[in-house]
Amino acid sequence: MTNVFAFDTKQFDTAQFESMFFAPARAFAALSVDFTEKMVNAQLDATKAYADTNMAQLRKLVEVKDAEGFKSFLEGQQEVAKSLTERVQGDAEKMTALQQEFAQESQKLSEGSVKQAQESAQQATETASKAVTASKAAK
Repeated sequence: MTNVFAFDTKQFDTAQFESMFFAPARAFAALSVDFTEKMVNAQLDATKAYADTNMAQLRKLVEVKDAEGFKSFLEGQQEVAKSLTERVQGDAEKMTALQQEFAQESQKLSEGSVKQAQESAQQATETASKAVTASKAAK
């Protein structure tokens, strides 16, 4: 009696293994790397913009020579605060959009992998069923 559930290396399909396991893992890894790169670049851009704004304000403060100059500097701070608030809001929206895009793309990859796994499982079931039928017919 043959064991129909024994692993037969002759029937092992490396292309199927590749498409079921490695290809989806590589696709998700590539998506993750792209997402990480976008997030890091967005954070670096934001950090540079904040640093540039702070340095410009420090330079203006250093140039203050009298009370009138100090008053002018302080009045300008409201505009700086307003622009920084807008920048922070824009940066937060950008980060949220990147995260949503990543979630959507991850979901698409997962759905594709599940569909492919179901198709492969169906094929394996059919193959096993044929093998069992052939084994019974041979007896």
